[in-house]
Amino acid sequence: MSANSNVDTEQINKGIAILKRGGLVAFPTDTVYGLGACYDDCKAVERVFRVKKRPKNKALPLILAEVDQMAEIVEYVPPVAWLLASRFMPGALTLVMQKSDAVPDIVTGDSKKVAVRVSAHPVPVALIKGAGVPIVGTSVNISGQPSAVTGDEVRSQFGGEIELVISGRCSGGRESTIIDVTGEIPRILREGAISRQEIMKVCRII
Repeated sequence: MSANSNVDTEQINKGIAILKRGGLVAFPTDTVYGLGACYDDCKAVERVFRVKKRPKNKALPLILAEVDQMAEIVEYVPPVAWLLASRFMPGALTLVMQKSDAVPDIVTGDSKKVAVRVSAHPVPVALIKGAGVPIVGTSVNISGQPSAVTGDEVRSQFGGEIELVISGRCSGGRESTIIDVTGEIPRILREGAISRQEIMKVCRII
């Protein structure tokens, strides 16, 4: 399944049901495979850390279905964030902003910042809309290992620890570019699928 093809309704409905009851779902995105849990289910989020063997002080990013959802998740959306979002979202851009009280501290590793992105792949968008809330969208890999880009890679790393692995194709294969927009000048934390040069065409960065 490519990013532009129709989603598998049966798998999506199963995934939505699993997310709503506190389970974990792995799914293809426009970058790499994501490991999802409802962001407001602290027990499910804790499982994401445990399954990935990820330190709990290392924040988890959130995936949104629509750009406008940023305003529900963060305390304030700076003008430069809207500017970058208008150019690169949906897509392989993750923005770091001050979180709102709606985001549990476990998601952000007790940080006051949260990383958000809007995927250009129909599968996570359908899952989020069905679940009714943003989902954790961290890459599917044991912490420190390469990110999975196929369902088979997910299964080989995690076996039965994830309730559902939705089959599909990651159209990008490279992780998103992360930009912190909490300061006066946006700062690139990780250069990924979107290059520094592309970002600089839109705004000044450091």
